[in-house]
Amino acid sequence: MPKYLLSVYGPAERNQFGDYPDKESMLQAFADTGAFNDTLVAEGYFVFADGLEQATTATVVDGQGDEPVITDGPYLEAKEHLGGFWVIEAPDLDVALRLAAEGSKACRGKVEVRPFQTAESITAMLEA
Repeated sequence: MPKYLLSVYGPAERNQFGDYPDKESMLQAFADTGAFNDTLVAEGYFVFADGLEQATTATVVDGQGDEPVITDGPYLEAKEHLGGFWVIEAPDLDVALRLAAEGSKACRGKVEVRPFQTAESITAMLEA
């Protein structure tokens, strides 16, 4: 079954409650996201999921040269950054999109859906 990355994006700047206006909203979103995760597990879609610390905690490593170059901060300067993600297995894109909509509602964030590369997709790309 194909795997999809469901990426949750939110503002680069967070308050003490993350992207949420207050503690109660944050706790409710966590509870709703936990329930969504339980549904993914029960229905056999769940592979892995987690949240990320603020983008300001990131470190970029470029090991392409003779010596690695290490830079503090996120790779991209943007108003929104990746805040968390799910890796799911779904029979097709339509199911992945439906699950992304449910996840978006639960966590109260925008969710980008991307399929993982497969041997078939690479072969098709090379044959094109």
